[in-house]
Amino acid sequence: MDKGFRLMAAPLQGLTEAHWRCMHFRMFGAEQGDVEYFTPFIRVEKGEARRRDLRDFTSDLNNGINVTPQIIFRDAEEWRLLTDTLIEAGATRIDMNLGCPFPPQVKKGRGAGLLLRKDSLDAIACAMAEYASQVTFSVKMRLGVNDPAEALEVADIINGMPLRHVTVHPRTARQQYKGELLTDELAAFATRVRHPVIYNGEVATPAGIAALTSDFAGVMAGRGLLARPSLFAEFRSGREFTEAERNAAYLDLMREMAPLLEERLCGASQFRDKMKPYWEYAPETLDRRLVKQGRKFGMPD
Repeated sequence: MDKGFRLMAAPLQGLTEAHWRCMHFRMFGAEQGDVEYFTPFIRVEKGEARRRDLRDFTSDLNNGINVTPQIIFRDAEEWRLLTDTLIEAGATRIDMNLGCPFPPQVKKGRGAGLLLRKDSLDAIACAMAEYASQVTFSVKMRLGVNDPAEALEVADIINGMPLRHVTVHPRTARQQYKGELLTDELAAFATRVRHPVIYNGEVATPAGIAALTSDFAGVMAGRGLLARPSLFAEFRSGREFTEAERNAAYLDLMREMAPLLEERLCGASQFRDKMKPYWEYAPETLDRRLVKQGRKFGMPD
């Protein structure tokens, strides 16, 4: 593996939180320490950073893990509030969400919606220089809201930002997570930006990662990593795990994560509700009886 090629765990709301990051790191990342984990986005609520979002970043479960908080915002005012709060909380890196495709966020000008608000992006780009001595930034984005040309229209603004990298999911917000990957449009955007480009989107196999190493500075996996937690370990080793090994890795992560959650949640109902979404990503090759029990009770017998 190219030592300069970066491996990143994507932020997924309600899923890639501190308990998941902690166990994934211990099981699949501790030895190499080369995975950068991103928190689900932290947003403004009632004039301050939403407290439960902030707790996920400051959790003691993050100790020793390479964790970067992600923020979502609609203008420079919200951006400053969140940036100042995270610096106070000890952040030295911040990722900026310009890619969330969900209509309630986009309609309010947050996530991918900010790609259509050049004045706000310009103001944020100018403000970033004030924080250069305290924190470094990165961006995670879509190719646009409705049209992939929208990313090209803000490329110069992105170039003016002091960024470690730009992570791009090659779809528009309107596509959400379905439809064709706009790889040609991504290539056009990548040639326009001066920052290292990280690929995000349908990263599901070690071979799929290997195919990206010559064109991108790294990959960010989200749903693919939930379904196949051994994904990065397989890529590192150069050996694709057997079906049995992949299934075992998935079940082992769930079994290790369960007691961590039980300690922090109140009762069987909360535990079940928190664990249930993970079983939606269970490998298709996994025993359906176990999956059914997991969806019903949180964990199989």
